[in-house]
Amino acid sequence: MTIAEDAAAVGGDLIQFRRDLHRHPELGLQLPRTQERVVAAIEGLPLEISTGKALTSVVAVLRGGRGSGKTVLLRGDMDALPVQEQTGLEYAAAEGAMHACGHDLHTAMLVGAAQVLSGRRDEIAGDIVFMFQPGEEGDDGAGHMIDEGVLTAAGSQVDAAYALHVTSAVLPAGLIASRAGTAMAAAGKIQVIVHGASGHGSSPHRARDPIPAAAEMVIALQTLTTRSFDIFDPVVITVGTFHAGSAHNVIPDDARFEATVRALNPGTHERVLLEATRTIRGIAAAHGLEVDVTAVELFPATINDAARANVVEKVVTRTFGPHRWLELPTPVAGSEDFSRVLQAVPGAMAFLGATAPGVDPTTAAFNHSSEAVFDDSVLVDGVTIYAELALAELGE
Repeated sequence: MTIAEDAAAVGGDLIQFRRDLHRHPELGLQLPRTQERVVAAIEGLPLEISTGKALTSVVAVLRGGRGSGKTVLLRGDMDALPVQEQTGLEYAAAEGAMHACGHDLHTAMLVGAAQVLSGRRDEIAGDIVFMFQPGEEGDDGAGHMIDEGVLTAAGSQVDAAYALHVTSAVLPAGLIASRAGTAMAAAGKIQVIVHGASGHGSSPHRARDPIPAAAEMVIALQTLTTRSFDIFDPVVITVGTFHAGSAHNVIPDDARFEATVRALNPGTHERVLLEATRTIRGIAAAHGLEVDVTAVELFPATINDAARANVVEKVVTRTFGPHRWLELPTPVAGSEDFSRVLQAVPGAMAFLGATAPGVDPTTAAFNHSSEAVFDDSVLVDGVTIYAELALAELGE
């Protein structure tokens, strides 16, 4: 049997497994039920299984039956988002959290890959590390797992790493896309508190109003991106929260806002955080106000190793045909903590279209939407890709 046939043989069970995870999403670094389900799904396989200390991660190592060789890591993230699901699916979540980014599919694919590759253990030379990761959605789960030793779980540093990410829109179901070099943006966060002095709204001269200063900062940040940075080295600053005051006729003591910052170039990302801080402090000083500013990088850019991106392309075109491969013309503006892994070892992340049947990918609800729906028939494709990538890396 081929890898694809092995994957198809477990496809039905994986769909049920994925839908069970979807019904019961968990957030952040602590996913006890998800961890339990993953361990149960891979118990009995010839794997060395361990769980995390500070987070509910699962690491499983498959030792090839043909002796030592290289080590390859396959990553699947497991956490959900704090989104109230509005899909109307029979297996929709009701807990106020949702697998709106498809991590339930990633987990199921990695379980399937562990099952399929375990069945071929005697043919494999080298080791495979299966990295089941909590906390991708802003909690730096990859960083925590690296700290706990996932990259040396097989006894030595892994030689290469791969990850898949599904999309509920943009890509038709079954289309696989990636690129060499920068694949996803770096992400940063700016937090601002403008300190004023409260007073009556009718007498602003007797108070120190923080709202106009904070509003000016928001506009200035937009100008900063268009007037201080090269348009061919793009930067995005989006203010996602703004809070001030409690009554229409009261000047508040402070105004607060938070922004996300994205850039494709590591140096540019560092610079935009510094420039944004300088701009905010300057505006506060012009208004005679104090300000607290925190500007930090959350995740570096996801940079695919050119040779490993080429491995992905070869695996996809050989396995499914060239019509199933798309070389991304530009990076994706979202960010990923798999970038932590790719900082340490060469590897690549690829995207797998999972747009629901009968829905136009150009208008479908995208990842993170409360209406995002993923076609779980692509689980078989995901298992096949994971397994083929591991075998290609190990020289099979």
